[in-house]
Amino acid sequence: MAHNSRPLDRWVMMGASPFQEQGTNASLNPMAVRRKTRRGGKTNYLDGQFLVAMPVMTDKRFARSVIYMCAHSADGAMGLIVNQRAPHISFPQLLGQLSITTDNGSHDLTEIVDMDVHVGGPVETSRGFVLHSSDYFVADSTLPIDEGVSLTATVDILRAIAGGKGPNRAILALGYAGWRPGQLENEIQANGWLHCPPDLDVLFDRNLDQKYERAMSKIGIDPSHLVSEAGHA
Repeated sequence: MAHNSRPLDRWVMMGASPFQEQGTNASLNPMAVRRKTRRGGKTNYLDGQFLVAMPVMTDKRFARSVIYMCAHSADGAMGLIVNQRAPHISFPQLLGQLSITTDNGSHDLTEIVDMDVHVGGPVETSRGFVLHSSDYFVADSTLPIDEGVSLTATVDILRAIAGGKGPNRAILALGYAGWRPGQLENEIQANGWLHCPPDLDVLFDRNLDQKYERAMSKIGIDPSHLVSEAGHA
């Protein structure tokens, strides 16, 4: 199952730093996402939804994964895995690499900031994204995805979090999952994925080990009893 090894260049801006500075060309729209409009009623696009891997998923990068879909249109799709923890870096270490300090100038953030770093997907793993509650918003930097959930990819949100002024709920991810036009639809038809409306308590819960079962339960499925049949909520 091919999960777009090529980055969606028109959607995610390139850069040497995991996060862009606000005001740079790359931060005018953190992802330059061409999102559909919902005028005219319900669509078949999945942005703002959970994408949940079937137990028969053969791609180990996505085994038992829960993905929050940030964008989906005729141009393709993009989402962030929300139940895989990055094994080799902590949030304070990332802030240190970006020379971010607390309001009092301290570089020791270990006891102040308690936040996981997630593996958002296999594409552009050096790029950083913060999926967060909609109480935080910065014009030209924050992209509203759905009611209650937004995405910011500028370094300002990390400074805000370090200073205690960030969103109430947030997930930091490095990399993303991307699909070419029609690719995700084909994978769903091939029994690779299920999808359902998101549960924000599941989305932002730090207990990653239970997210897959909780997402499956929301669909109404016991993974141990699931057979290889396509379907969705």
